Amino acid sequence: MKDMPAVEAVLPPQPRDYHGVNWEGLKTLYLREVKRFLKVGTQTLAAPVVTALLYMLVFVVAVGGGRAVHGVSYGAFVAPGLVMMQILNNAFANSSSSLLQAKFNGLMGDFITPPLTPGEQVTGFGLGAATRGVLVGAVTLLAVLPFAHVAIAHVWAIVVFGVGAALIMAFLGIMAGLWAEKFDHMAAATNFVIMPMTFLSGTFYLIEKLPEPFRTASKFNPFFYLIDGFRYGFIGHAEGSLAVGASLTVGLTLFLGWVCLRMFQTGYKIKT
Repeated sequence: MKDMPAVEAVLPPQPRDYHGVNWEGLKTLYLREVKRFLKVGTQTLAAPVVTALLYMLVFVVAVGGGRAVHGVSYGAFVAPGLVMMQILNNAFANSSSSLLQAKFNGLMGDFITPPLTPGEQVTGFGLGAATRGVLVGAVTLLAVLPFAHVAIAHVWAIVVFGVGAALIMAFLGIMAGLWAEKFDHMAAATNFVIMPMTFLSGTFYLIEKLPEPFRTASKFNPFFYLIDGFRYGFIGHAEGSLAVGASLTVGLTLFLGWVCLRMFQTGYKIKT
């Protein structure tokens, strides 16, 4: 009687091994994030523009009058701050809402099962959110131009501080989206942290006009340097140090990106 052949061990299929960057997967995640906010363009693009125009009406027409600030009209002074405010808010909202909604819909597995590394996931979410922030900022700028007569003094400052702010808020949105367990948590982060820091950063006024200790305290608000540097790109005048602002922007971008990377690497509130 012949010996029965040994039963070969059945091994599970091995995960696909990508050498280098999974560009196709990264592109897919990025496009998913972009198409997600473009699909509801009335909410994500039109609404921020209407909000910015209302701010222009209130602060420029009703409050500012015909006064000048640093040699430019009050409208030209306020407009860059309004654009930056839309960049900050929308970049944060995109990444945070994407991850929080995925949690509630039970779709977090869709992000961790594809062959994407933590770095590629952070890059995809971050660039998608930053795209929304920059796009909303550009549309807002076009909308306020007829009312503010904004000129461009330094293109490099507009690019560095605009893109840097979008990435910083995109990474903060990723952190908030992973941390939050319900929509109340996200509302608390937005209403008690993001919104106050935005409004108290010189968006509508000069920091130098504030009494102490509020003037000094404002210099510790990173949003002040983002708005101040961005405004410098348009009016050619900065209240704070541009070197400090640029260094802070780069440093925060790298640090927050690293924190997001570690959160994905450790599966923080993802693999639960």
